[in-house]
Amino acid sequence: MENKEYLKRSDTDDDARIDWGIIFCILVLAVIGMTALYVAVNHDTSIANPTRVMITQAVWYLLGMGAVWFVMQFDAEQLWKIAPIVYGLGILLLILVLFCYSRTYYANNGAKSWFVVGPLSFQPSEVMKPAYILMLGRAVSQHNSEFPEHTVKTDWLLIGKMLAWTVPIAVLLKLQNDFGTMLVFFAIFAGVVLVSGILWRLIIPLASLATLVGGLAIFLVIFDRSILTKLGFQAYQFSRIDSWLNPSSDSSSKSYQLWQSMKAIGSGQLLGKGFNVSHVYVPVRESDMIFSVIGENFGFIGCCLLIFIYMLLIFQMIQVTFDTKNEFYAYISTGVIMMILFHVFENIGMNIGLLPLTGIPLPFISQGGSALIGNMIGIGMIMSMRYHNKSYMFSNEKDFGNR
Repeated sequence: MENKEYLKRSDTDDDARIDWGIIFCILVLAVIGMTALYVAVNHDTSIANPTRVMITQAVWYLLGMGAVWFVMQFDAEQLWKIAPIVYGLGILLLILVLFCYSRTYYANNGAKSWFVVGPLSFQPSEVMKPAYILMLGRAVSQHNSEFPEHTVKTDWLLIGKMLAWTVPIAVLLKLQNDFGTMLVFFAIFAGVVLVSGILWRLIIPLASLATLVGGLAIFLVIFDRSILTKLGFQAYQFSRIDSWLNPSSDSSSKSYQLWQSMKAIGSGQLLGKGFNVSHVYVPVRESDMIFSVIGENFGFIGCCLLIFIYMLLIFQMIQVTFDTKNEFYAYISTGVIMMILFHVFENIGMNIGLLPLTGIPLPFISQGGSALIGNMIGIGMIMSMRYHNKSYMFSNEKDFGNR
């Protein structure tokens, strides 16, 4: 085709094209997750059937690996073409959940973000994350192809295009009262902005403005909450911030979950208490607070090992991106990396009291199928880079989809 050149490294078999380093990291995280989940459910008297929970999670892991294999079959051009379709389906699900949300989940956590059908539950915002990453990558690639030279005018236009794909998601998540998940999308947005080529003389003022808004929000939380209340902030969100700012102030009520998590992690000390020990009760430790189980059982060393596995996974993904040399893939990779990094940073941070509680799970470890499938889809998109073993180079292309 015109203006297109395919660069093929070599013809290798399927095994050589699979990134086993990434697979190894995911398998290690899955083993850690199942181990921690076993401890959590076997010491929680509110769970009637721990065996069923373990089997269900194992099934989700198998489905997740199937999702990796399935998504890995799509090459860059196919991912480009399906991006608007999966984004549209994701938006449709986010709208639908506003009317068909689980009333039980809403009563428990105040968010209209879950479908429930019989024993199965599903959070559409989790699978919206990889769809959003695809659409954002396509929008930036297409813009940079049309405007290869970055100027203030073209960069403002690019930011506007990125916001056009982001704002609908933010509005729908606001209507669902799911602020924690909204932060993940903002992290993805910020990461793609940084690698999109936008001029730093635009990025620095925008980053400063975002920091100022965040600081102002914290100031209002402490001194005048009436403005934030009018903007839609809920009482439970203020409660979480109060717990974060002073976890010992109400450790028997509002701060109980955070306080217990910090106690459990601290009690593990350097080497932990040993496998299947749970002397400190932590609410919801099988999902959002799973890191407290790892800290209590395996101590500081075990926590550091877990963080090392995450960093090794991130390194592997970055390495694949550099080897591929494909602009569209680079934006996809950035989005997936930011998604996983933010989850890890926020979840561990909230478990040890450095960040407010947000209900964000620990990737590949926390109990739950929606988040696991969403993350596995992201891994599948990364692995498709090396699996298809080719790079695309373009000049004066205006539409990746026509390549």
